[in-house]
Amino acid sequence: MSAECCYSTSHKITHDTSPRILAFGGSLRLDSFNQQLATVAAGGAREAGAEVTVIALRDFPLPVFDQDLEAAEGMPEAAKKLKQLFREHHGLIIAAAEYNSSITAALKNALDWVSRAETDDEPPLSAFTKDGRTSENSGARSMAIAATAASSWATTVLSLTMAAERSEARSEYK
Repeated sequence: MSAECCYSTSHKITHDTSPRILAFGGSLRLDSFNQQLATVAAGGAREAGAEVTVIALRDFPLPVFDQDLEAAEGMPEAAKKLKQLFREHHGLIIAAAEYNSSITAALKNALDWVSRAETDDEPPLSAFTKDGRTSENSGARSMAIAATAASSWATTVLSLTMAAERSEARSEYK
């Protein structure tokens, strides 16, 4: 299955735009059923008014996360591109099989890389917060929600994370 992917570095998330959703399967397999499921779910999200970008993790070849490798070589280019996509979207659709009562190794590895700060002044977990800012540990809260829910249903991650972000957005406008 071919995945369409776009890399925009200029898109700024605002609350005046349609929700931007990043969708992908948690597998690296070429004909992954989960990638197909993510594509179907993306169609439903589009019908509901969201802007959806569908990607395939296999298009972002990442070494197994290793802090020594990161210290010696920095963040791999594929991880930087994937992290930028996370930053440009309001929420995620992740379709992933359950492996050993957890998420797939490919998904875990991708999350490990995109959660890393690239500079000393970058807030922790900035790829999991709106506009790259942290407020009340929102990135950590989103990651905790995702980690808890990912082993059950990826749609729970999407709805809980988006609900938390909407709640924060409403409080900013008051």
